Amino acid sequence: MVYRIHFTAEDIARTRLATGPSPLVELALALRALQDASHPVRFDAWRRHARTRLGPRARRLLDLNPAAGWSPDIFISVEPASPQDALEAVRAAPAGYLREDLAGWARLQRRVPSWTSRIPEEPALFQGLVDTLADVHAEVIAPYWPHIEQLAHADRGVRLRHLADHGVEGLLSRLSPRHLRWHAPVLEATSALGHSGDIRLDGRGLLLIPSLFRPSHSVVNAWAEPQPWLTFPLHDGDRPALSPARTAAALSGVPHSLSALLGRTRANVLAAIADHPGCTTTELAVRTGVAPASASEHATVLRTAGLTAVARHHNTALHTLTPAGRSLLDASTAVPGRSPGWAPGATPRPGGAVRPPSRRS
Repeated sequence: MVYRIHFTAEDIARTRLATGPSPLVELALALRALQDASHPVRFDAWRRHARTRLGPRARRLLDLNPAAGWSPDIFISVEPASPQDALEAVRAAPAGYLREDLAGWARLQRRVPSWTSRIPEEPALFQGLVDTLADVHAEVIAPYWPHIEQLAHADRGVRLRHLADHGVEGLLSRLSPRHLRWHAPVLEATSALGHSGDIRLDGRGLLLIPSLFRPSHSVVNAWAEPQPWLTFPLHDGDRPALSPARTAAALSGVPHSLSALLGRTRANVLAAIADHPGCTTTELAVRTGVAPASASEHATVLRTAGLTAVARHHNTALHTLTPAGRSLLDASTAVPGRSPGWAPGATPRPGGAVRPPSRRS
C-alpha cells in the first residue's frame, strides 16, 4: 500500500532539501524505535543504553508516540531551530491548537490512554510533558547528535550532487529506491501500516528531511504548515549507527591526528571540501593542484581526524565537511572581537490551519 504524492510544476520548483535532521522529528522517531526490535544491528546498542537513562515519566511520551500508529503534531517542529527554541515554541502553542490537534490524534488511534484527554485542560500536565520531552532529548538524542550531523553532512553532499546532475526529479528518484518511487509526476511512498491515499501538494512543494531513526518507510505529513514534509533515510552501512563507544569518542575532543592539519596542502584540501561539498577525490586534486594520490591521502587524514566525512555514490567517494571541520575553519577565520558561530533560524510557530495529524509509520 502506498501514498501517492502528486506534484505540479510549482511543487517541483518549491521542493526543498532540509539542511539536516530535525531534532524533534528525530526524537519522536527515536521514541518509536525504542519500542520495537527492528534493525537490531543498527539500533540495539543504542536501545540498551537509552533504556537505562529513561525515567518513569518517559512512559507518557511513549504512549504519545507508539511504535506503530500516529503521533500528535503538537510535539514536533521541523523548522531550522535549536532543540531549545523548538521546545519553547511547543510550550507557547495556543490552547485551541493543542485541543484540536490531540482530538484529531485520538480519533485516529485504536486505543488512547485516558490521561491524554486531560492535556488540553491541565496546563501543568502539558508543561510537564514538554519538560520530559527536553529531558529525554538530552538523554537519548543530544549525546549522539555530533555523529548524526556528521552522517547528515555526508549524505547531503550526495543529495546535492543528485540535484545538480539530474534535477529535482533525479533527487526524488534516488532518495530511497526501496520505499520511495518516482513515476512523474507522482512520488509513491510505501506505508508501513498498509495505508494508502492521494496527497496533493497544491503548489506548496515538499520539504525533504533526512532521518537516522527512520531507516526504511518514510514519515509523511501532508497537512504541515507552511509546507508538507517527508523523511528519507540516512544510511550508515551495516554498522551500529549509535553505539555509546563511538559517541564517547566523538565527544571526547579533537583527535590527536588533527596535528596533521598544520601543513599548508592539507589546510587547502580542507578549505576546498568546505567550498565544494560533495566533490570527488579527482575534483579535489584539481582544485588544490595536487596529484590524485596526494589528494586521497590528505582527505583520508582529515576523515580520520573527524573533520570531513565521505559518502559513496556508486564507486565514487564524495567528500563533505563535518561540524567539527566547519568549527575549525570558522575559528581560524573569525574576526577579532567576534565569537564564531551560526545564527539559528526563526523560532518555529505551531500556528496555522488546524488539521488532523498525519504522521505515518
